[in-house]
Amino acid sequence: MLSDIEQEILELHEQNYTPREIASFLGLRISQVRGVIRSNGGYQVLRIVHEGDLPPVSSCLVNENCAKHLLDATLKDDEILSSLALVLVTRFNGYDKFLVCSYLVDYFCLGVKDTMEVRKLDKSRYDYFVAQSYASFPDGYREISLSEAQGIVYGSVDYAERLGFSPPPEFAETQKHLGEWDGALKLPFGCEGKPLYINGPYDNPRQVIKTLESTVGRGNFDYILGIG
Repeated sequence: MLSDIEQEILELHEQNYTPREIASFLGLRISQVRGVIRSNGGYQVLRIVHEGDLPPVSSCLVNENCAKHLLDATLKDDEILSSLALVLVTRFNGYDKFLVCSYLVDYFCLGVKDTMEVRKLDKSRYDYFVAQSYASFPDGYREISLSEAQGIVYGSVDYAERLGFSPPPEFAETQKHLGEWDGALKLPFGCEGKPLYINGPYDNPRQVIKTLESTVGRGNFDYILGIG
């Protein structure tokens, strides 16, 4: 049976990272990495990684309600609990060490509402961070691919910009953690084919509705306003 560190080495190897990169990410000697690779199926010539490449992805997460609606298309619009998605993208930063960034997305209207700068966490702190991040999502969360995470985040930004809304200034930095998106994944943003605005505690509802009237016109969007 493979140890945890051997499994991580092989997973990174399958993602076409060089032994030198893997050793650097996991804090090991190159000879250790090469030994694990050779003893588990040989050695292949890997691509050259250019300076500035991002560390390999450990995991990407999103709340279950969003996944069912946007990715599975199994959730009817009237069954959706909210319009919010929380996407976490985690990359390796050494053995049992991670770089994690979060994106709070309104996939019905406003796109990325909030984003958190990259944090460096060890395994125990990371597990606690994930549990706390999704504590307010009763539907739970699931693991998704990087392309799906990019599709949710970048796709929502594109959708919101067509409606007249821009992501927060911090997104200019945190989007680097996502990597480049090929735009191939097309997701059904909005609700029943048009924007649905549900106001949050820090929104300016009057301004949002005014913007929607200007960009899509009255009758071409819906809204729900909470009080208090």
